[in-house]
Amino acid sequence: MALGKTVLVGQSGGPTTAINASLAGVVGAARAAGLCAMGMRYGIQGLLDGRTVNLDEKLAGPAGLELLSHTPSSYLGSCRYKLPEPTEDETPYRTLFKRFTELGARTVLYIGGNDSMDTIAKLSRYGEATGSQIRFVGVPKTIDNDLILTDHTPGYGSAAKFIAATVDELACDADVYDLKSVTFVEIMGRDAGWLAASAALAGEAGGHAPDLVLLPEVPLDEKELLQRLAGLLAEKNTVVVAVSEGVRTADGTLICERAGSSAHVDAFGHAAALSGTSRYLADVTKRELGCKTRAVELCTTQRCAAHLASQTDLTEAAGLGARGVGAALDGASGVMSALVRVSDAPYEVRYDLVDVNRVANAVKAVPAEMIREDGMGVTETFLRYARPLIAGEPSLSYVGGVPTHVEPLA
Repeated sequence: MALGKTVLVGQSGGPTTAINASLAGVVGAARAAGLCAMGMRYGIQGLLDGRTVNLDEKLAGPAGLELLSHTPSSYLGSCRYKLPEPTEDETPYRTLFKRFTELGARTVLYIGGNDSMDTIAKLSRYGEATGSQIRFVGVPKTIDNDLILTDHTPGYGSAAKFIAATVDELACDADVYDLKSVTFVEIMGRDAGWLAASAALAGEAGGHAPDLVLLPEVPLDEKELLQRLAGLLAEKNTVVVAVSEGVRTADGTLICERAGSSAHVDAFGHAAALSGTSRYLADVTKRELGCKTRAVELCTTQRCAAHLASQTDLTEAAGLGARGVGAALDGASGVMSALVRVSDAPYEVRYDLVDVNRVANAVKAVPAEMIREDGMGVTETFLRYARPLIAGEPSLSYVGGVPTHVEPLA
């Protein structure tokens, strides 16, 4: 059977500031190879319903791809659809491979996190088992930075830049009055604390680093936290605590559950939309220490703040998308494009390929050497790792005083 002329690409899971840069990298590489770029509307779930878009028509010319790279969220739309094992239900696979054939797909790329890599792994295995010549490649993204086998993931650097800048600004605001106060800044991170850790970058260039950083990797002892806060308040007026939404107690209970929050569980069995950790800790601190407290939830602003994106992040995101296309055209399948760090200073990475079956459904935690011995902060090792990832500011186009974005799909 002759190879098709279409590069089919989808986006899945939570959006990021950089996921569209990866899409631009895919489309640009497809065009350079003389192939047609088609997009799945709303990921695999949308493709099952036959929903696609011709990206060559919608994103004509280099200018379209450049604007796309600076547009937040997932241009194609997303989903959280979990493919069953073919042995349990082969129906969606038959439908999907029929769609692939109808579209003339030569390769299928999926941009997403570890759950999305689960989808690519299953499609690749099914394709191999049925003798398909279609190549399946994953392109990484997640602000959580928790994919294994890659130094870091697109989306993280921009989210980290936003978090560091915002925590610095919040600390400045909290320090206005001559009174004792504790501000808890709640940061995304269900299972890993990479995002909360990035708040420590606020201390660069004379900024206001948080006094404490609470990570899911370290069980929280409330009494110990209160003692630390009391000690800090004895020395200064304003205390700022960066806290991951996924912080747990020693028995595994989410702090947000103590606040009465009941997290929705997605198709992959993950707790989603966690909320309430900062409010709970602020209430406990006010009650026990008698000081002013404030809870600030950064929420989805962490993943959509394209006005404060990292140029390093956008460049690497596009490079990983292009690497994925190149790998597929070279015959690779069942792989994910990845980043390997060559050096910290000067910062240098190279693009690589890893087995997507090993990436799927795994979580990379913040390693012990990046966490302070007291468990409430990060080390210089983390700062050295993270600093290069937030470097550089993209040149944005503005109309009426606000950044311009690519026109959304109907």
